[in-house]
Parts: sequence; structure tokens; C-alpha cells
Amino acid sequence: MTSLAGRLAAVVPSASASVSAAARSLAAAGHDIVDLGLGEPDFDTPAHIVAAAARAAEAGDTRYPPTGGTPALKAAVIDKMRRDHGIDVAPGEVIVSNGAKQVIFDALMATLEPRDEVLLCAPYFGSYESMTALLGGTTVAVDCPERDGFALTPERLEEAITECSRWLILNHPSNPTGVVYSHDELRAFGDVLAEHPQVSVLSDEIYEHIIFDERRFVSFSTACPELRDRTLVVNGVSKAYAMTGWRIGYGVGPAHLIAAMTTVQSQITSGACSVAQAAAVEALTGPQQHIDEFRSAFERRRDLVVDAIADIDELTLATPGGAFYAYLGCARLIGATTSAGEVLADDVAVAAYLLDNVGVATVPGAAYGLSPYVRISTASADNVIADALTRIATAAADVRHPVSDTE
Repeated sequence: MTSLAGRLAAVVPSASASVSAAARSLAAAGHDIVDLGLGEPDFDTPAHIVAAAARAAEAGDTRYPPTGGTPALKAAVIDKMRRDHGIDVAPGEVIVSNGAKQVIFDALMATLEPRDEVLLCAPYFGSYESMTALLGGTTVAVDCPERDGFALTPERLEEAITECSRWLILNHPSNPTGVVYSHDELRAFGDVLAEHPQVSVLSDEIYEHIIFDERRFVSFSTACPELRDRTLVVNGVSKAYAMTGWRIGYGVGPAHLIAAMTTVQSQITSGACSVAQAAAVEALTGPQQHIDEFRSAFERRRDLVVDAIADIDELTLATPGGAFYAYLGCARLIGATTSAGEVLADDVAVAAYLLDNVGVATVPGAAYGLSPYVRISTASADNVIADALTRIATAAADVRHPVSDTE
């Protein structure tokens, strides 16, 4: 039997993917399941983007592309950065990868030494932790509690930085909480980081167009231009353009880092799919009206969830400012007993209870570094979300709470 590397002990499968796989398995077995585990828009890729891919394939654009991205897509990213963020970028400062996750992996692979620290804002996207562990680094979770709106503060950032700190990963709008940072908040982080030149910033901005309540998205590079030489902006077309399956992400950062990341990528996957890159060019340069249509739908669904959770005494929700998730506080369910006699000991048990008893797939907050919560995706159709919320309300009401000594 082939032995496995010891480094895998620190890596766990993607929580959301695992939950959705379990949901699909139950559905295939005939169970009535509503999957709110995976963060994937339910919209089809806009037709003009699909048509651009078809034209590229028919024109013979099916050979190996350049490792770091086609000139056309790099040019489209450069135009997008100037148009949306007022940032001038050179082709050597752009890399195109097989999704935003590969951009992140390339960056960490190119820079982390053993015991280097990566600062994560808890709750955080779980892949940041697993990638860091796989590459021999150490993650430092900076608690961002609900009483602070799940937001990082300059004070907590300052306290967390050590001489071993190598990266701060800042995700906004955030998965799983929907936190959005203002220009002034980003500026305050920049002021802290200016005093710690050993720390680089990985700003994961994949949800930038999914932002609510007339907020204005601000890129970290726009707010803190003096830190451009140690900032990597990560983005892609998956979320805003309903292109999850096309697997195109991109990074914008200093040329020496991008060159190193391109070297890493050359030995892992080489360039991303040429036809998908042609589709991404059309996404970034073609008609953009569907972005607002998608955003409006996601905001409507956000409001649907906020209103429904307000009527469920056992759950809480800090209103998300962006992205398409809701991080439901389930502290009031911990210690309760289900009708089957099971005590809900933690948010993992709560997520299992929702799946097993009412057929709603959620992801436990333990996967994001902050409990007790469960995350639901709000990217599904309105009627699907409404059905799930009704089921969740039924499950929450169908538990017995411990009787306190004062009762």
C-alpha cells in the first residue's frame, strides 16, 4: 500500500464541499434535501460569455496558453483594475490561475517558510488554514466576534502581529459573515501594517460585486496604495459572473511575487483553460448589466433570510453587508435536546440535526474558526431558501431546553 505524506494530517477536506457531497448522496437515495452548503450562484453564465467561449473554441483557441495567463485576459484584468479601482497595473503584475484558490495557493507556496505565520480573521474561509498547514506555515486566528460585527479591528491586528507574521489574509465581503470594510477601516489596517514591513496583505476580493445597502466596495490597494509592493489582490469571475465551473481566478501584485507564483504554477497546472480564459475576457470587458441584476437578487435573498431568522428565537444573525452567506448564531440551541433524545453539544451537532431531521444542509461554524454558528448559502432561488428557512424554524422549535435552577 502506498504510504501517505505526514503533511496531510494537517489538512481537511473543504467543509462546504463535504456537506454538499453528503447532501447529494442523501438526495440520490431519495431523501428530500435542501442544500445550502455550497456557495454557488444559481444563475446560468450570461449568454454573451458562453458565446465568446464557443467562438474561441471554433477558432482553434485550444492549445496550451501562457502559464501566467493570455495577453488578452491580462489586458482585461488591467482595464478592470483601472476602471473599478483606479489602479494602474502592468502585465507582469497579473497572474491568471485555475480559480482564485489556486492564486492563493501559488502565493503561499512561493513565500512561506516553516513556522511563518498567516493571520486569519476568524471566522474565515477554511481553505486558508488548510493551505497554510499543507505548506508548513502556522495560522494565527484573530478573533472577530459578533459583538464587533465580525470585523477585524486595528487593535486586534496590532496585538496579533509578531516577528514571524508573514501574511494577513483579508477577505471582504467576507465568507462566511458578509463583512464589508470601508475605506477608513482599510486605511486603519494600513496604518498598522506600515509599522510591520515583514507582513504582506492578501486581499481576497472575490465577492466585490456582491455588496448591499448601497455600500461602495473599496479595494485594499485603493485604500492603501503605499503598500502596493506587499499587497496581493485576489479575484476572479466565479461569483459575480456565475462562472464557478469555468475555473478562472486572477491575482494582482508586485512583479517579483507574480513571477514566483507563475513559476510555482508552471510545475502544478501550467496555464488555465484557454477557452475559459476567452470567456473571462468577455466577462470583464463585455456587457455588465447582469452584475446588478445578480446583486439585486442576492440582496433580496439576504433580506428574506434576515426577516425569517428574526422570527426564530433560537437563532441570531448579524445582517451581512455583502457576499451570499448568512452566519447563523446557534448558541441558544447548544445544550438543547432533540425529539430523538440527542443533546446538541456544539454547532457540528446542530448542523447534523438540521440535515438529518429536516433535510437542510448547512456548514458548522467550527469549519470557519468561530463557534457556535452554522453557515447557510443564500445563493439559491428564493423559493428554495424560503423552504429551507421554514424547515429550520420547525427544527429549532422542536427541541427541549434545559430547565434552569431559577425556574
